[in-house]
Amino acid sequence: MSIGKKIFKKIKQFFLFLKRLLTFNITTIMFGVLLLYMMITIILYVTSDHVTSYQVTVGPLTKNPVCNALALRQEQIVPAGGSGYINYYAREGMQVRKNGSVYALDDKKTEVSDVELSNEQLEKMRANMAKFSYGFQGSDFYDTYSFKYELQGNILHASEIMGSKDTSGENTNENSNVLKGQAIGEVVSLGNQKVFTSPEAGVVIYSIDGYEEKTPESLQENDFDEKAYKKTELLTKEKIKEGESVYKVITSEEWTLMVPLTDKLAATIADRNSIKVKFLKDGESQNGSLSLVTVGDQKVAQIHLKNGMARYASDRFLEIELVVNTRSGLKIPVSSIVTKEFYLIPRDFLANGNNTEGKGFIRESHHKNKTATTEFVEAIIYKETDVDGNEINYDTANTSGGYCYVDKETFQEGNVLIKPDSNETFVIGEVDYLEGVYGMNKGYAVFRQIELLDQNEEYCIVKQGTSYGLQPFDYIVLDGEKVHEEDILSGTY
Repeated sequence: MSIGKKIFKKIKQFFLFLKRLLTFNITTIMFGVLLLYMMITIILYVTSDHVTSYQVTVGPLTKNPVCNALALRQEQIVPAGGSGYINYYAREGMQVRKNGSVYALDDKKTEVSDVELSNEQLEKMRANMAKFSYGFQGSDFYDTYSFKYELQGNILHASEIMGSKDTSGENTNENSNVLKGQAIGEVVSLGNQKVFTSPEAGVVIYSIDGYEEKTPESLQENDFDEKAYKKTELLTKEKIKEGESVYKVITSEEWTLMVPLTDKLAATIADRNSIKVKFLKDGESQNGSLSLVTVGDQKVAQIHLKNGMARYASDRFLEIELVVNTRSGLKIPVSSIVTKEFYLIPRDFLANGNNTEGKGFIRESHHKNKTATTEFVEAIIYKETDVDGNEINYDTANTSGGYCYVDKETFQEGNVLIKPDSNETFVIGEVDYLEGVYGMNKGYAVFRQIELLDQNEEYCIVKQGTSYGLQPFDYIVLDGEKVHEEDILSGTY
């Protein structure tokens, strides 16, 4: 084959290859471009420095300690005034008056006689049932029986059966001498039943646990052992004997929480004489008087409360939160904090721009022909202080004196400012520092000033509402020293 034919053949092969290349469809080309873009993005992500973010939260510096408290109350166990089958008329946790009906005894399992109620009384019963139904939860099934007994008692009260008095002049409490002085309440005969009333006003509880007569002074260290705690339920359908415990009544709204403490927590609250307690059972809080005592070798907080007992009358041990960290604010890591240098400019030199401009300063400029002109320079003012160094707020906005903290990018050292409506001048040069963090919300680092309220080794809380400050749920740079202002951030959120 001649040389010319070889050259012709190669040219022909080249044009055939070019033709195949140009006949690729648009889908293939787009896929190739997308693949190339993804490869470049992955390479840039792997080789670039990553900035870890932190989301600003609101709360105290550290969580308040959660403790288990032992509740002590003025409790009186009431024994049965006779033998028989019991019908309950007071609900668990119900407030009863002195001589209010609690239970009845009968020789046989008989139902209480029917009574007639007025429309008003029936409506009140329906309202009570609706209220109970609205707040009922499956875990409170035990309360269904207590509510049944309460309704029975309410019906007897409403029909005035329980209001009857023994007019014979004889003492109907014929069993009181056998019960070793323990009060069983008054006894009212109702057919074949004997209805027993509460000896004292208070809250009825149908369980006992052996702590009824304990006081803060008589407690022992093993009394705080919840694993060894046992509670005996008194509600029963079986026949009971005279003298058996049938219920207890809590006779005072005042009560005491005994809280075992660690040495560290005891030292933290040692100088307090009162403390706020939050009950985790329902989120309610109240204040109580505080004193520190020792039970055996255990340091214990003795917290005296004057109300709220009825909400937790059936609980001997309660999970509570001791509110010792009352200072709250925006919580951020200490590692996020940086300092930034600002020019200090007297507040008296502040000027207002036109309708489209905010506050700023009047700068004097000198030209080569020795002529001087002025221009208004709008400025971001991160902080204003009065003559004593306190930050300007709404109430002190009209006071004179003090300084503005202005970003150094706005002016240069040596610039001359002119005071509005005056010939007085100021030469820029004095600087000061503000603490802050770098915000990430805009995709690049933006300085946000902070005002520290409290801090520990890892975290601090800062004031809300500072000018050019932080807001809840802002994202900030976790390690502030790794970035510079206006850096484009590739963050890990």
